[in-house]
Parts: sequence; C-alpha cells; structure tokens
Amino acid sequence: MLKLKHGIVELYKKVATSIPPDVEEALKAALDKEPGGEGKRILEGVISDISRARKEKGPVCIDTGVPTFVIKAPSSIDRKKMREIILEATREATKSIPLRPNAVDIITGENSTDNTGRNFPVIYIEESENNLLVVDLLFKGYECEELSRTYRLPDTTIGAERDLDGVRKVVIDAVRKAEGRGCPPYSIGVGIGASRDQVVVLSTKQLFRRCYEKHPDPAISRLEEETLSELNSLGIGPMGKGGRTTAINVSIEYAHRHRDTYLVDVSISCWANRRGKLIWG
Repeated sequence: MLKLKHGIVELYKKVATSIPPDVEEALKAALDKEPGGEGKRILEGVISDISRARKEKGPVCIDTGVPTFVIKAPSSIDRKKMREIILEATREATKSIPLRPNAVDIITGENSTDNTGRNFPVIYIEESENNLLVVDLLFKGYECEELSRTYRLPDTTIGAERDLDGVRKVVIDAVRKAEGRGCPPYSIGVGIGASRDQVVVLSTKQLFRRCYEKHPDPAISRLEEETLSELNSLGIGPMGKGGRTTAINVSIEYAHRHRDTYLVDVSISCWANRRGKLIWG
C-alpha cells in the first residue's frame, strides 16, 4: 500500500503541473481558429503557461481547487483503507508539490493546512469490472463550482421543455449566466436524470471524458456537437474577452428519469480541466 500512496502522490503532481494532452490539443486547435485580437492573445498566453508549468514542475493554476476522486476498485480492496491512503497521499502532495491548502472547517473557519478534513477531498468509490484499481483525479476550481447549475425542466424562463432541445437551452443559459467568469474556454459536463445527487455526479464524471470523445448514443453525440457549436457562436470567447472559442468540449450523460421529473446539471470547468488517471494492478 506504500507504493500505492506514492502512485497517488505522483498522480497529484501530474494533475497539478500539467494539462491532459487532449485538452492541450483542443486549445491549440482553438488558437488556430481565432482570427486575432484579444482572444488569440489570451490563448497564446494560456499555451505558454502550460509549457511553463510543465518545464518548472509547478502548478498550472494557483487554485488547485477541490480534489475529486472517482475510483473503480475490485472487491479485494478495503474501502476504508483506500480512503486512508488517499488522505495520506493528499497531505504529502500538499506539502511536496506544493498545493494551496483549501480545506476549511465550516464551524470554526480554520484551514486544515493539508487539504484534508471532514469529507475532503471528495471521494467516490465504485465496484470495478475487473481486478484493476483505477483512480481518476480531477481538480474542481472554486469559481467554476459557483458557476455550475442544476435545472428542473420545464423551465419557462428560458423556454426549455422536457426534451433534448431543453437540455441544449439550459447549457446555453448556464454559460450565458457565467458572463465570461471562470476562465473560458470551458469544458462542460452535463448530467440528465431523476434526482439532484444523481445528475450532479453524472455531470462531474463527464469532465473526465477526453475532448472529441463521442457519446455512443447518436442522439446524445449529436446534441453534444450542436451545443458546442452554438456555445462557440456566442462570442464570449477566451476569458470572456470575445472570440470564437467559448468552450472546447461538451460531454453529456444521462440516466432514466422519474416520470414526473427531468433534472439537468451543468458542470463547468475552466480551460485547464486538470485531470489524470492511475491504473493499479
């Protein structure tokens, strides 16, 4: 288990100091599409920051957010021990990288100084389909969390009915209401389903999907493409300063809903979308 803890510390370093290759590729493609002006200058700066962080082994962004783990573990892995290893690795990574300490007690207002605390970091553990332990880690920045939204359809304020076109409308609405905050171009995860907790987890998990990764259902894949295209016609652009690229990716997942509900959650990530994977076994 000592080797596993070391592996998770290294995963923290990778996520903190580098950008996933697919995200970097999407940002470079966005740069090529920008005709000039402030949007192009901002994307040039973003790509420069990525190179600097990789070279200097320092955090891509000062806010390393809320570490969020989605783990697929075989039945042989003790869940309690797994959580303990993650907490130990988090403390070590916070000190060695270093990471900004973000965990604050809601009662005392005191910062734990090591990014651990009551239900912090966020850890989801699911049953693995094989004997491999798969650890996915995502940094969720504070501002993007404030911009993310849950909708109940129908929503008459934006003309969104209980259908896929209504889903498209709520994603556009969420991005419009963000007003360029949260450091676009965004990666956007969308969850559709029956309950609030379900759709929030679904939308969060979509931020782990690679850019350009298509949903297997043609209707959802088409919705992802059409929504992304419309977002990039809004003119919000990089950092909200105008341009052709407001988002680099829209990923959608759904569950069967209750007959009387239609909930949609929109999770927004900044351009960095810092995530990584460890496969153990």
